[in-house]
This record gives sequence, C-alpha cells and structure tokens, in this order.
Amino acid sequence: MKEKYSTKVESNSEILKSTESNPDRLLSLDALRGFDMIWILGAERIFVSLFVLTGWSFFQDLAVQFEHSQWHGFTFYDLIFPLFIFISGVTLGLSRRQIASFAQSQRQALYLKATKRLFILCILGILYNHGWGQGIPANLQEIRYASVLMRIGVAWFFTAMIVWHFNLRIQFIFGFTILLSYWLLQSFVPTPAGGIGYFNLSDSWNGWVDQNFLPGATYQHQSADPEGILSHFPAIVNGIAGAIVGQTVRLIKAKKKQIGIISIASLLCIVTGFFWGLVYPVNKFLWTGSFSLVSIGYSGLLFVLFYTMFDILHWKKLGIFFAIIGCNAVLLYLMSSLFDWQYLVNSIMGGIYSMFSEHARNLLSIATLVLIQWLFALFLFSRRWFFKI
Repeated sequence: MKEKYSTKVESNSEILKSTESNPDRLLSLDALRGFDMIWILGAERIFVSLFVLTGWSFFQDLAVQFEHSQWHGFTFYDLIFPLFIFISGVTLGLSRRQIASFAQSQRQALYLKATKRLFILCILGILYNHGWGQGIPANLQEIRYASVLMRIGVAWFFTAMIVWHFNLRIQFIFGFTILLSYWLLQSFVPTPAGGIGYFNLSDSWNGWVDQNFLPGATYQHQSADPEGILSHFPAIVNGIAGAIVGQTVRLIKAKKKQIGIISIASLLCIVTGFFWGLVYPVNKFLWTGSFSLVSIGYSGLLFVLFYTMFDILHWKKLGIFFAIIGCNAVLLYLMSSLFDWQYLVNSIMGGIYSMFSEHARNLLSIATLVLIQWLFALFLFSRRWFFKI
C-alpha cells in the first residue's frame, strides 16, 4: 500500500503504472472509502447550512438525504455504514486467496490474522463509544460493546471465511440463504414473548435477542441496538456482495463487461429491495433484508462510478483527493469521537468567523472542520503513515 500513490501532481504516470501493476489495489476503492468517510467527518451538515444561507429548496432536499430515515425508508445517509462493509468485501474479492492449496501452517496464520483483526475492531469500537464513560465503571453492564466497528469486523470476518473457502456459486447461496432465513424469522416466527412480524424496537426479534443476550448497554439504552446481534447476519450479505463484485473485476478482463454486469446486478438489487420493502420494510436499524438489498445496489452503482472515473478514465488527481482520507479511514473515524476537532476550528478561526453573519459562520465552520481533518490526513499520507489492522 505504501507505494501506490503520490501527492505530486507530475507523478500521474507513476500512479497509473503502480495501480496497473497491482490489480489487487484500486484507487477507486480508497477514493470511495474516503468519499464515504468525508460525510462522517462533518460534511453532511453543509447542505443544511447552504439552505439556511440561501433559502434554496434544492439544498433542503439534499439536506434531507443527509439525515437517517426516521424508521422505515432509505436516504443517502443510511448508505454510509453498509458502503464501508461492501468496500471491505470488494477488497476480499479482488485478492481472493485459494486457501485450499495452502499448507496447514499458512491457513492457521491466516485464521489467526483474521481473528486478531476482528478482536481489535471490537476493542476499538468500545473505545469509539467511550465505553468506560468518565472512568472505568464497576458494573461492566454500563459498557456498550456493540459498535459500528464491531459490525464491520464481524461482517468482514465471516465474509472472509466464506470467500476463502467457497466458490462464487456457494457464496451466492450463502447470501440468499441468510436473507431468506432472516426474513422468515422476522416476519413469520413468533418471539418467545409472543410477537409475530413486528418491526419495532421492543417487540421484534432483534429487540428480544438484544434484551436477553446482548451484554452491556444498548445504544441510548433502547430496547434494541442498531448494531445488535441479529442484524450482523444480513450485514454479512453486504460483505459477500462486495466480494462478488471484487471477483467479477478480477475474473473478467473486459472492463465494459465488468461495468455492465455490476451495473445491471446493482439495479436489480435496488428494484428487488424496494419491491420487497412493500411487505418487508426497508429499515436500517433492524437491517432488514430489503434494506440490505437496496444498500448493496446503491453501493454497487457507486463502485461502478468511482471505478470508471479513477481506474478506467484515470482521473487521478480527484481520486487522490478522496484517497488521502480513505487510506486512514479507521483512524479518522476514531478521532472523530476521541478528539474535539470543532474546538480546534473555533480556536484557530473564531476571530475571523466573527466578521461574518451567523449563517455564513456556520458554513465556514463546517468547511474548515472538514479541511483541517483532510490536511491532517494529508500529513499522514505524505509520510506514508497508514493505520492498518
């Protein structure tokens, strides 16, 4: 990874040579990960500020897309999380190991590395959640163990096990079986409490399982956790779908054919997901199967867009702009919780902001917040410092 990109403008030919000689690494993946991450760093608030500043309804419509759905439904901001899982799956698919030919010692080393990665992501997730509050509580039930990073780790781990051991046909079967089983459980099997087909916090299967088996605290002490136990299963399908896309790129050499297959499959997932949603609600919190399909479809289309721009048309400068963030996405995600970037922005720019109106100050504050984090990522990138797990 250290030799992939350069921040020098005149090095485009070197970048192209590097990415073409290493097909397991795509600039589009790091760029897409960075594009995904930039909205977590604070850029999602920019459209609200633009609407307040201009009064244009266009920005209001965009601002709605950068808020999570109230319950059922789908917005662009609902895609941020599953897109990360999809991207990790694509990476697995591009570098799929033929583990059947490995020696036992090689397999054990690979399993150990995967398990270690899962464990570290779970620990970092607790850290991100400020799991110990203001100190270390005597009661371990006060810790929130479930987290976004745990979900990413679990989905990656089981996707890796499936991709390493089974061919494409079996991978499809795994994904289909998980979604079908999850739908049947949520919709037709009564919980021990007697509820059937409930899609709410307390009466759903997700709520019952989390109330009885999830250790520690749930998010905001609700009846269920958005990263709870059951919803890990459909999230694995997002990883499997990404892996299948990665294998499609690796196995099919004609780029037009790659783009055509992935685009058609993505559109089919979106259409199927929304139609399924008529009887099986599209719901991010419960990560319903219909939500999984819709998020897979949009993830696939975004991958096609970025793959076309940065690995086919070779728009390297724009790609590197996003890749600078994408190469250290986990570190920046952690710092968004553990470091007060807004305080830094106010300390540096507070005097200058006072010269502008309140609405303009909000917009400038958001832009500066994202810029400072990008400059920090650039500092790491220029020194080849990458936080990898």
